[in-house]
Amino acid sequence: MEMAELTTGTTRPHDWGPRGTAAATFAGRLTFEDVSLSYGPVPAVRNVSFDLSPGEIVCLLGPSGCGKTTLLRIAAGIERPESGRVLIDGLEMAGAGRFVPPEKRNIGLMFQDFALFPHMSIIDNVAFGLRGLKRADALKEARLALKRVGLEEYEREYPHRLSGGEQQRVALARAIVPRPQVMLMDEPFSGLDQRLRDNVRAETLALLKETRATAMLVTHDPTEALGLADRILLMRRGRLIQTGTPTEIYGRPADAEAARFFCDMNELTGRVRGGLAETPLGTFPAPGRTDGEAVLVMLRPQAFSLAPSDIGPEGFVLSSRFIGDANALSVIFKGLEAPLAIRMPASLAPRQGVSATFTIDPAQVLVFTANGSTPI
Repeated sequence: MEMAELTTGTTRPHDWGPRGTAAATFAGRLTFEDVSLSYGPVPAVRNVSFDLSPGEIVCLLGPSGCGKTTLLRIAAGIERPESGRVLIDGLEMAGAGRFVPPEKRNIGLMFQDFALFPHMSIIDNVAFGLRGLKRADALKEARLALKRVGLEEYEREYPHRLSGGEQQRVALARAIVPRPQVMLMDEPFSGLDQRLRDNVRAETLALLKETRATAMLVTHDPTEALGLADRILLMRRGRLIQTGTPTEIYGRPADAEAARFFCDMNELTGRVRGGLAETPLGTFPAPGRTDGEAVLVMLRPQAFSLAPSDIGPEGFVLSSRFIGDANALSVIFKGLEAPLAIRMPASLAPRQGVSATFTIDPAQVLVFTANGSTPI
């Protein structure tokens, strides 16, 4: 049988099944209470506490090695915490005197490498978690799940016959078919090429909403987290740094390092005068700071737009590169030693080698104390 979807992108991706047809579950509340775990002398997670509401989709976000996957493995029961507790619907899954194994937690697991059994057919892979049902009933449920992800016609195939995108869908069908209370997903889209990733993300999000399961998804991609999550848990070096909705955590990051994680920032040193941070590009609010105090002013590349002459700071365009839906500019301004990175719609971008006047959107400007530790 010819594969309907190839990672080379030479054929049209196989359509997903109709939305609204996935079986719903009774979503669970996932709670971490002061959880810590070390690997030898190295602390992997330290004193982490959070609570996921039933049906909520949450992204654990942070750089590689920050403890995201360790938290996921603790939630799944693959790792046992050294201290603290893990609860589902108020029932202790892991704690000082109790440990419930993964198969008894009513969770769905989806890994980065899909973890399909190569010696088993697609239908048997999907039905694997339904061993408590009669064979005929398990196959019926597995076929319904495969139909929802658009792969019911491949039930007799084996994983090696499917593309990466199709294997990801099979893994998703296998995870949802037992109707878990909590879905745990570890970098589920990182193995897909960009052509597939956006579509698979959108369909996966729709499927999670249909099943109504509580979902915790690990990712290092801030764009992915912003587009998928009801709430983001930002981690760094084993600790939970900030929690909030995508709008909250992007608009008011906990510190300068958090701001840098979401965007390549332009960074200036300012000096406070009368509650304003003075910079070569203008003044920005810095309420509550003392006159003469140094502050860190961070401007996102999209903060800039072209303006009529004499309204804003003038800059010389060192380069202007077309990058698809926008132009990436490198612009040097008077009073600054290094050029700034600016991104604006390609149709509006000035060409290389010209001088232009810019305005700056204050909503895209962040001001922190000089060491970047506290937002202003």
